[in-house]
Amino acid sequence: MTGPTLAELEVLMDAAWPAPDSAASAGWVLRAAAGVTQRANSVWARDPGSDPHHQLGALREARLWYRTRRLPLIFQVFADQRSAALNSLLDGQGFTRQSETLIMTRDSAGAGGPEDMPSGVEMSGTPSEEWLQLWWSVDGRGGPAERETARTILTGCPSLYALVRSDDGAPAAVGRLAVPDGEGGSGGVYCMATRPDLRRRGYASRGLAALSAAGRAAGTGRLWLLVTAQNHGAQALYAAAGFREAGRYLYRQERPKRHLTGC
Repeated sequence: MTGPTLAELEVLMDAAWPAPDSAASAGWVLRAAAGVTQRANSVWARDPGSDPHHQLGALREARLWYRTRRLPLIFQVFADQRSAALNSLLDGQGFTRQSETLIMTRDSAGAGGPEDMPSGVEMSGTPSEEWLQLWWSVDGRGGPAERETARTILTGCPSLYALVRSDDGAPAAVGRLAVPDGEGGSGGVYCMATRPDLRRRGYASRGLAALSAAGRAAGTGRLWLLVTAQNHGAQALYAAAGFREAGRYLYRQERPKRHLTGC
């Protein structure tokens, strides 16, 4: 089965993690979410462009847009030839390179079916308080207001949520399957998180298996997920489940301007 191209995955990924505040500008998508997650607070250069004058004008607009929101200017830049001119511009402007991330994909259809749903996993169409609490305790940054912003992002796209319980019934691991293009489309695996004291006991694998089974039941033709280049443990888990690298991206952040102080 032929999966989506990298350009098509970019569209799906933006829809799967929708920023509550966004605007289109010269082929770029400006996204903001009060600082909650880099992805939702970065520029997606949907059309990176190649004209330096056009790019400089777009960069000025983006800088002003983020400044009015008191947010740093960050770009999500995908590793392909389309981004060459944009990377050159950002290099010249002194933007940093950080948080390199792998995009991994796998066919969803094939062996297996809904009967493969592992035991001890609860699936729902909305994130329960237990689900949200566990995920936020592992990956969250901030207080109640930031957590509510995160909830808005999570529920901004049709999704399924897996909650894996430990032998004593406590929440052990969670995961989310985003299906932005509906039944029969592609699904994105997000928010894989395991309670720190329960890691390496198979709970994450059970959560991933549950999301995969849910994807098959929903008719998703392909799954994708995102994992940082430094997280070799998670990469091994996903590779064992049949995921293979399909692309990469990183974040490029404007260096803060240093202001002179004193007399």
